[in-house]
Amino acid sequence: MNPLHYVILGYLALISVISIIVTIADKAAAKAKRRRVPEKTLLLLGLFGGAAAMFITMVIIRHKTKHAKFMIPLPLFAVVHIVAIVLAFMYL
Repeated sequence: MNPLHYVILGYLALISVISIIVTIADKAAAKAKRRRVPEKTLLLLGLFGGAAAMFITMVIIRHKTKHAKFMIPLPLFAVVHIVAIVLAFMYL
């Protein structure tokens, strides 16, 4: 495996963990009626690589699953990320 592949996998692992933590924190804030994580922040985390982890987390903890604003783009982002990763591993 190319050293760049390790960088890609490390980045994806890090952004996925951050996305999971932020999603769970937003759910906790919602339950406690505290200040929430902005939707823009959640979507940007998904866009930058955390979409798959965030989508799975949202489904498991039942957070924002009725919001098309999240349930449509996150899976689409995840598919794009998967295709990009496969292409990167094939051609880098």
